Amino acid sequence: MIQIQAALFWAYATGATFAVSAARQLQWWQRSVYQEGVRTRSRAANPYLMLTVLFAAVLLVPTGLFMLWQNPSWATMQVAGGHGGIWAGFVLFYAGGTVVAIVLGFLVAQTLVLVGAGYWAYLQSVGGHFLLFGVLIHGWDGTGYRRLLTTNRTALQDWPKDSVVNDLLHFLTSGTFLALLVLGAAVIGTMLITEIGWLMEGWELPGADEDRKVPRVLAVAVAAAGVYGLPFVGAVAASALVRLLGWPLGLVLFAALAGAVLLARRSPVRLLYGLVGVPRRHWKADLDLEPTS
Repeated sequence: MIQIQAALFWAYATGATFAVSAARQLQWWQRSVYQEGVRTRSRAANPYLMLTVLFAAVLLVPTGLFMLWQNPSWATMQVAGGHGGIWAGFVLFYAGGTVVAIVLGFLVAQTLVLVGAGYWAYLQSVGGHFLLFGVLIHGWDGTGYRRLLTTNRTALQDWPKDSVVNDLLHFLTSGTFLALLVLGAAVIGTMLITEIGWLMEGWELPGADEDRKVPRVLAVAVAAAGVYGLPFVGAVAASALVRLLGWPLGLVLFAALAGAVLLARRSPVRLLYGLVGVPRRHWKADLDLEPTS
């Protein structure tokens, strides 16, 4: 249901977020099937991966294709003026690419979680959402937010036709926004319920109380701020730096700032991440490798 240029970034970020949300369950599942048959250990038997694929196939792809049909100009960020400007094969690649991207994000984050690199799994989500918001806010030519808040090429070219407020009101009263509102309630609602539900489920497993340092409600708020709020702020900051300093210098400065905020050993983001209760150790850390009698 998001514009095509940002859809794959959103899918990858969502897959990574799902894996991080279910990190403790994924480790528990790996322990439970340890030393069992190949069929039991296969990815197809992973219930969390299959639910992630189901989310993409049932919600992400159909809603995206609906928006592409309902308003191809908006869905392509006004690159295509109508259905005739979209190659049929592109629709196929979009549908398949969304599923592939969400699976890739899930598997990369899951791999990092299972080897005890949960923070790096979380950074997969941050990176994906940063690219998502970066496309929607800045885009490739600095008009990303205009392309997001206009329904066709004419409206984009006339921005601001009367005033920014009137242009925004025109978008908010359009059929495109109404469709986004209805579809977004289903897609984003299901996504958030899944992520919160899997976090809550993981906190019921052994060891969760040792890792989670704050009450559950606060932990959910911290997780949401880290997964969605931080990338949004980063995208706004990156756009501002690029506008002020140009692409090369702006991106270099932003990369330096982002590295200090995300990668420093005692960064505030690492501190907040440690409060949520996502497991930090390798999945085999406390596994009895000797068969029990």
